[in-house]
Order: sequence, then C-alpha cells, then structure tokens
Amino acid sequence: MRWSYNPFPPEQVGTLSKQAGVTPVIAELLLRNGLSDPAAAASFLRPVLAELNDPFLLPNVELAAGRLRRAIEAAEDIVVLGDYDVDGVSSTTLLVSILRRLGAQPRFVVPRRMEDGYGLSRSAIDRALERGKPQLFIALDCGTNSHDEVAYLVAQGIEVMVIDHHRSKEKPLDQGLLVNPHVHGSTGDEAWHNLCTVGLVFKVAHGLLKLLRADNHPIALQIKLRDYLDLAAMGTVADLVPLTGENRILARFGLRILQACERPGVRALMQIAGVRPDQGIHPVDISFRLGPRINASGRLADAALSVELMLSDDEQFCDETAQQLDLFNRERQEIERHITEEAEQMIERDFADWPGIVLFGENWHPGVVGIVAGRVSRKYNRPCVVLGNEGEFAKGSGRSVNGVNLVDVLGACCEELNSWGGHPMAVGVSLKKVHLATFRTRFADAVRLAAGSDLIEPILNLSAWITADQIRESLMDELESMQPFGQGNPEPIFGVRGVVLRSRPEVFKQAHFRFSFEDSRGRRLFGVAWKMASRVPPTGVPLDFAVELAWNHFNDRKLLQVEMVDWRLSE
Repeated sequence: MRWSYNPFPPEQVGTLSKQAGVTPVIAELLLRNGLSDPAAAASFLRPVLAELNDPFLLPNVELAAGRLRRAIEAAEDIVVLGDYDVDGVSSTTLLVSILRRLGAQPRFVVPRRMEDGYGLSRSAIDRALERGKPQLFIALDCGTNSHDEVAYLVAQGIEVMVIDHHRSKEKPLDQGLLVNPHVHGSTGDEAWHNLCTVGLVFKVAHGLLKLLRADNHPIALQIKLRDYLDLAAMGTVADLVPLTGENRILARFGLRILQACERPGVRALMQIAGVRPDQGIHPVDISFRLGPRINASGRLADAALSVELMLSDDEQFCDETAQQLDLFNRERQEIERHITEEAEQMIERDFADWPGIVLFGENWHPGVVGIVAGRVSRKYNRPCVVLGNEGEFAKGSGRSVNGVNLVDVLGACCEELNSWGGHPMAVGVSLKKVHLATFRTRFADAVRLAAGSDLIEPILNLSAWITADQIRESLMDELESMQPFGQGNPEPIFGVRGVVLRSRPEVFKQAHFRFSFEDSRGRRLFGVAWKMASRVPPTGVPLDFAVELAWNHFNDRKLLQVEMVDWRLSE
C-alpha cells in the first residue's frame, strides 16, 4: 500500500486555524474538504436545521407538494412503491407516515427482488394494482428511466409521481411528474444536488406541510418534521451519498433523533443489532448494524416487512419482526461468505491484473452479490460488478472505488446491458448471459480509460501527520465537530512518525492484534489492528503508523483507542 500525503502551505493552515478558531489539525481537515473560507468552515462545523433551503427551490417539489395536497383534500386512493434498499424503505416509511398523519390512507408496495427484479418493473406495478387502480401512483428511489412503465400507468388513467436520485441514461420522463436534481439540476443547487431519495422525500414533505400550514391545516400545524430526521439519516448514510451540504445537516441531526430512539421499530432493531444509543449513534451503526438487517428482508424475502417494522407502534410486532430480520441477516451473511470466497478465488485465478472486474456465478444469489461487490472492490481496489443467476439473465450490482464514476463507466460500455442504473459508487446491472464475455472486456477497458494506471496498487491517503502527544481526549472532542464522517467527508487517517513498540503486540482470535506505545512523556496509548494478524509490526525499531482514532466503550468506561490502518518502517 502506497502512502500519499499532500500538505497544505503552513501559512494557509495557520490562517484558517486563527480565523475559524480551530486547532491546526482541524484546519487541515477542513482544507482537505475544500473549506478554506472561515464562514464556510464555521457553517460546516456548526450546522443548524435553519440552513436547510426552501424546498421549493428544488425543481418540481412545489408541483409535487401541490399534487399531494389535492390528493389529501379529495381523499384520493394513493399507492406508494418504494425500492427495497434502506433508502427506499426509509423513503416509503417517511412518505406513508406523513400522509397518514394528514388523513390519507396510502397503500404501499415494495418490489420483490426475485419476482419483480430491480426498480419500477411491470410485475411490481401489477401487484400494486391488484387492489384497484389509484388516482395517484408514487415511485420512490426508482423510475427515472422507466419510460415504458410510467406510460403503462398513465394509459390506465393513473397520475404518476417519481421521486428519485438515480442518474438519467436517456431523455427525462416525458410523462408523469419527476423530482430528481440529477435530471433537473441547475446552477447554485450544490446544497441539495446530492440528496438521496429519502432526502428528496423530506423536501417534498416539507413543501407539503408548508402549503397546508398556509391553509391553517390543523394537523399540519402540529407535525414536527424534525421527528422524521431519523429516517432521513438512515437512508442518507446507507446510500453512500456525499455527507456534505444538506445531506450533512440531515445526517447530523437525524443521528441525534435516532439516538433518542422514539420509533418502536428502530428501537427493537437497535436492541437485536447490539446498538447502544447511550454510547452515541454514528454512521457505522447504520452501515454495519441497522442497514444490513433492513436490507436483508429485501435481499432474501420481502422488504415490505422492513417498512411495516418502521411504521408500527406495536411493541410485540416490532420485537418479533426485528428478530425475523436478524435471522434473514444471518442467512445473508452465510450466503455472502461463500460467494465472497469463490469471488476472491476467481479474481486471483483469472482477473488479478484487470483494472475493472466482472464476476458471475451460476449458483450465486442475486440478492447478496451487491455486498460481495463492495467487499472485493475494497480488497482489490478496483471497481467490481458481481452477478448472480436469474434464468437467461445475469443480474447483480457493481461497486466502485474513489475516483471512478460507475455511471460514466457503464455509460461507455452499456451496449450489452439489458438494464442498468444507479449512482457513481453503486449500480444495478442486468444482461443476458451470452453477453458476459463481451461486457467483461468492455467494462475493463472503460475503467482503464477512466482511471488510468492508478488502481492496481491501493493508495492510503493521509489526512494529517500528528504526534503521539496530540492523541488526547481534547483532539477527540475537536474531531466530534467534523462528524458525521462518510462519503465526501471521510474519517481522517492520521500518520504518526517514529513509534517504537516496547512489547510484542498480542494476537487475538487469530485475526487481530492489540498493541501499546508511549508518547514523549511516557503516557501509554492503547490500540488495536483489525484483521492484520498476518502483519504484526516488529518491536524496538522506529515505525510510522497510519491510524484512526475512536472511543472504546468497555465496562461502562469510555477509553480512547488507536485503530491501526497500516504501518511501515520509519525512513
């Protein structure tokens, strides 16, 4: 792994540190995030909900809010179809909750991955219409490219609204009402341009309440939209959109609402997932504990179960459903483990030097391959598309690495694809098996053209160099102002020079090791290295560490812990 560090001029760091009232370490992190203006830096460090923009600045939100107001006033039949991932589930829950509070009785349906495939499919639509044709059909987190499906609904006299954040591959929808900043983007929309679907639904809900409050609607005047920020945070974090602009505000305040644990379904899910709200809620809790369990039902069964959990006030139902989702997740983990092992063997054997990798297995479950794609893309530092078997088709997902936009890559090699869609870091893909070999070659060529030769050797980007003396609780308090970390605001990796280990690190569970070292004053610091037991550093020689800093909660104590990312011999 090659370490990379691009320093800023010391005078620039010093100036921002002084003007923004932060330490030089935080000033360097702000500069690395492109925040050189003291006012912008202050806004980033201390965001407030009041900084959320007028929802009507986003194209078509006022039209969407107006259409929902008419549907509520006329007691129209409404169907909401949301995708089966965390963004889709949280979007569906948020919109259905708000509409129910306002007196509407929307029905909701979630596509079944194995039966309906990806997105706004005909089979999912037909299932949604089994109980009758609604006046209004709302598609969430899908539909931007569904020209034929929207036309099918419109031909039956059904009005269609699509709220989605996926990129458009063709012309915009010529029927129906579309809310999508990537299709209707404009200059000056940076704050909300990268909202995921639940963020867009939050905007539409804000607009709807704004219209109804102007009419003195009694219930609209009582609703506190901030109570729904937990849903906005879950979808925003899980969908890997940049945590900048309004996404940062939604995630930061949403995590606080999530920590309050007012929603019975979320409370039950936290308990089964081992999430401790009293220790604070962070993006990793969504990414690795809550999100996978919400996703598991959509991958292996029916994601409507996750929506029902989020909507329910029945404690017993929530406990039983959370347990069911946990069982699905355990099953998903076992399937995923087998596929990951096979995928890595395939890469080592056949694709070790390919810049972009397409894998397929006849026995691979299409509902799990997206997670496998994420694992292998991280391990091999290359964009990977992993496909499972579905009749004559190969279907699955792709995941990318920093610096490679999968939408652009697929746009350059999509001739063989039956369908595809997504965003720069994650896509869904379907093609006939007979085209696999051709697509594999064209995908690799497109990645090579997009990324050059920088992919094979992983690059570790250091955020700043610090001394062991600086690793203190005061630094942790300062880093808290940079939270939440995620896409667009990565968790900082610090370099520490000249560390000497006096005692040999202790390997545990045959995979990890614990270590300790001292600062210049003899203060002892403790650390852990996850999945690095094969690379235990030597003792008695100067080493450079690349580390992240975290709190370790143990026996009701909160201890500062160094988490090793990599090490090397000091120069």
